[in-house]
Amino acid sequence: MVPRQPRFGVLTSANRLEVWGDPIAHSRSPQLHAAAYGLLGLDWTYGRRRVDEASFAAELAGLDEAWRGLSLTMPLKGVAFRAAAAHDRAAELTGAVNTLLVDPAGPRGFNTDVGGIVRALADDAVTALPRARVVGAGATATSALVALAELGAREVEVIARRPEAVAPLRELGVKLGLDIVAGSFQASAYDDVPLTIATLPGDARLPDAAAAGLARAGGLLLDVVYGHWPTALSSEWERHGGTARSGLGMLLYQALLQIRIFRNGDPGATLPNERVLVDAMRRALEDPNAA
Repeated sequence: MVPRQPRFGVLTSANRLEVWGDPIAHSRSPQLHAAAYGLLGLDWTYGRRRVDEASFAAELAGLDEAWRGLSLTMPLKGVAFRAAAAHDRAAELTGAVNTLLVDPAGPRGFNTDVGGIVRALADDAVTALPRARVVGAGATATSALVALAELGAREVEVIARRPEAVAPLRELGVKLGLDIVAGSFQASAYDDVPLTIATLPGDARLPDAAAAGLARAGGLLLDVVYGHWPTALSSEWERHGGTARSGLGMLLYQALLQIRIFRNGDPGATLPNERVLVDAMRRALEDPNAA
């Protein structure tokens, strides 16, 4: 396959990149990116920086021409969206940006979490499904809904602590052709679904009855958490004989799409020897000595 050409020019001399968020010490992105840059022969540096919402604008304004781009994690995806001069479709739909590409006309914002979810599920042969469940109604839940729409889902139950938190997700569902049904943590029995995507913080605790009910009826669990593994929900899943996946697969593939952006300016423009690249990035994640 001939790689797609970049959609716009990318600064060729800029070589500095970082992941920003708060907290940030747990991030595995530096290992992923370093493994890929080495194979691609790119003389780039990729670090991590603790940045919160209040300091984001000043930190962004302080970047000079040596900077190529940023990865953004919580709680910065909303402020990064507002700071971007242009957005890809996934970012427009979700209102969340996890990737900023430096551009003379202003930073370009992308959401690679959506593609990361789709590709991670494909590793478990989940490439199409009619319905699913999302646990949590925060920023990552919007990416989960867009990913599920790409997989052909038509109905998604969203389990949230506050019913009013589901309202903006219903609005997104209308755009995506999804019927969003609000569920509750107060239940103990749930309808069967083939897939559950959990978007809660790693230390979140659920009522015992709800966790057990979700595990019994939830199919495959993709829990976007990876820094606090196993989570209480994933442990409950395995206690009931189910399969639970951490967010490392999503992290891997969203990073791959970020590297496409940083190198080619386009998440759809493939990289040289991409299968070999993915294998090297996966090994970097599996390294127990990685910090």
